[in-house]
Amino acid sequence: MYYDEAEKLSRLEIERLQLMRLQRTLAQAAKSPFYTERFKECGLDVDAVKSLDDVTRLPFTTKQDLRDSYPDKLLAMPQSEMVRMHVSSGTTGTPTVIYHTQKDLEWWASLMARCMHMVGLRKTDVFQNMSGYGLFTGGLGIHCGAEKLGCLTIPAGAGNSHRQIKLLMDFKVTGIHIIPSYALYLTTIFAELGIDPRTLPLRIALVGAEPYTEESRRRLEALYDMKCYNSYGLSEMNGPGVAFECTEQHGMHVWEDAYLPEIVDPVTGEPVPDGEYGELVMTSLGREGMPIIRYRTRDITRFLTEPCACGREHRRIDRLQGRCDDMMIVKGCNIFPMQIERILMSMPEVGENYLIILEREGFIDNLRVKVEIRDEFFVEDMRQLGSLQKRIAARLRDEILVTPKVELVERNSLPKSEGKAKRVVDNREQGA
Repeated sequence: MYYDEAEKLSRLEIERLQLMRLQRTLAQAAKSPFYTERFKECGLDVDAVKSLDDVTRLPFTTKQDLRDSYPDKLLAMPQSEMVRMHVSSGTTGTPTVIYHTQKDLEWWASLMARCMHMVGLRKTDVFQNMSGYGLFTGGLGIHCGAEKLGCLTIPAGAGNSHRQIKLLMDFKVTGIHIIPSYALYLTTIFAELGIDPRTLPLRIALVGAEPYTEESRRRLEALYDMKCYNSYGLSEMNGPGVAFECTEQHGMHVWEDAYLPEIVDPVTGEPVPDGEYGELVMTSLGREGMPIIRYRTRDITRFLTEPCACGREHRRIDRLQGRCDDMMIVKGCNIFPMQIERILMSMPEVGENYLIILEREGFIDNLRVKVEIRDEFFVEDMRQLGSLQKRIAARLRDEILVTPKVELVERNSLPKSEGKAKRVVDNREQGA
């Protein structure tokens, strides 16, 4: 059942191990120019950290701190000891660089293999990695974990949908890593080729790299006849493998022998009670080359408090609700794109694609949602389409407290992407 003995740890054993590794991590981090200066500014004596509660006395680290420390002020060891570097995805301007020693890479691969084993992948599986390689951590992180587990691993990379499908079929692939929006898009290519993806031997998908809803997961599982498991990771904490669902599919276990997670109020930075949503903050506990303390991820989630039926006592975080900086404010209401997706993907008439458009008319912000409709529902009867349009608008209004303008469009009429989907377009500046 278990890949690693660490999966069997009790809460008491986890917390004892975390404290020991936190103390060791702080001593290691203090060797870097950045943390030497930061700890001095805060008047922090790392030897004074005697309990896990003391973590709240430690300073936060932000994305801007990493940019300001470019290229090597966060290194806690000589650069000659580093064997790989990655650059965090999605950054503009000065990049954020993450370094790894050989030991760091072996630790990361082991954590990733643990995730994959937990959801049922084994040495006998054929695994196709449909994620980008290179500076992005998702590709190599998942790849090394699959090889560590012993799977026949196909480094397909991102895009080139026809080749992806050929590989899936020719090599009888049983496990994949895929972005959720691309998995939905790929079903349109299967349809063009006259292939039912449910006939493939696929049984397990590792899904991550962008937030998506439970409704999208159910749709994917039905379309492919496979189980989809949520993955969470970020470059600053290695990449994929930070937290992962077990076969219960109810929250992602954070590997607490490798990370110390916190949930804080995104405004005040103060801890929130267990079960309440807030910003996830992470401290690395197993990395030697570039440890990072109390990193503000900007991801919104919560701790799930009830015990997991799988028996593991590593804490679980809920499905991500979005990012602090993804939140849209329209007519005084705070709206996350995930709220809109949740409603749309629960409606059988809706296709796989949609687009949220923010606009400004005079001094008033408006929300417009373009929604692709499945062929069998996109009929010439305008009364029927009008009724569906009103129903979608009403469901969205009940969820987000703002009445959007809903436009129904034919399937495959909205822009498609073979990478992360662009779901939101903000035209308010142009309309100002």
